Amino acid sequence: MYKIEFKPAALRDLRKLSDRIRRSEWEYLKAAIDSLAETPRPYGTIKLSGADLYRLRVGNYRVIYAIDDPTQVLTVAKVARRSESTYRE
Repeated sequence: MYKIEFKPAALRDLRKLSDRIRRSEWEYLKAAIDSLAETPRPYGTIKLSGADLYRLRVGNYRVIYAIDDPTQVLTVAKVARRSESTYRE
C-alpha cells in the first residue's frame, strides 16, 4: 500500500475546489485520490511525456502525481479543472 503525500500547491488546489464544486463531485474526487494508495496506476492513467508524472482523470478534474515505487510514496503535485494550463508547473 502506497503512502499519499501532497505538495503545498496541491493542498491549496484542493482547498479552493472544496468551496467551489458540488459535494458529490468533491466526494468523488476525494475517493479517487484515496484509491491511488491501493492502485497507483489505475486503468485510464496516463504517464505524461517529459516528466515522471502521471495524470488521473476524475470527471472534469485532473490529478497530477508522481510515484516512487521503491519507497511506495505517491506525491500529488496538482489538482485542477481541465484546461490548457493544467499540465504546466
